Amino acid sequence: MAVTFTEIPLDALTELVNGWGTLPRREDGRGDAPHRPVADIAERLGLPARASAALTPKALTDAADLLHAVFSAADGEQCAQALTRLLSDCGVRPVMDAGAAGTLRAAWCVDGADHALAAAAAITLRQYLADHGFARIGICTGGHCADVYIDQSPGGRRRFCSVTCQNRTRVAAFRSRRAAAAGSAE
Repeated sequence: MAVTFTEIPLDALTELVNGWGTLPRREDGRGDAPHRPVADIAERLGLPARASAALTPKALTDAADLLHAVFSAADGEQCAQALTRLLSDCGVRPVMDAGAAGTLRAAWCVDGADHALAAAAAITLRQYLADHGFARIGICTGGHCADVYIDQSPGGRRRFCSVTCQNRTRVAAFRSRRAAAAGSAE
């Protein structure tokens, strides 16, 4: 049976990829650590009840890994191809959804609840990228981190998943410069 949905919150999208993706968890040493409860992320995603009920740890990990490939694309063309392939594989199609009091809204539809998560996330990325461009998403440049980010800053210069990774990188660079300076002074 078809499932109708709209976009998911951007912060829930990055939380999905970073919290459930195989590569982000492996890079920072969380690979074997237990995941947060499925219900926590399901609530944040805001999917329809049928789609939320279909969420399992494997479904979350599979969707996160598919989405990570979009974030890690080398350029805009590869990103577009990966996102288009994901949308096509999910069988996403546009629909009009009738709301209360006869209001209409644009929505999206897939044939089964098992595709709804990846489809909703892909639609969210599609819209964001169409509005802001490929340079506004990426993989953290901090060492030992493969978490993704969506840059919503005015300047569009974000390159880290969090302030923590940014600070670690800056401290490491400072220590490296200091060690090099101390070595050349001898």
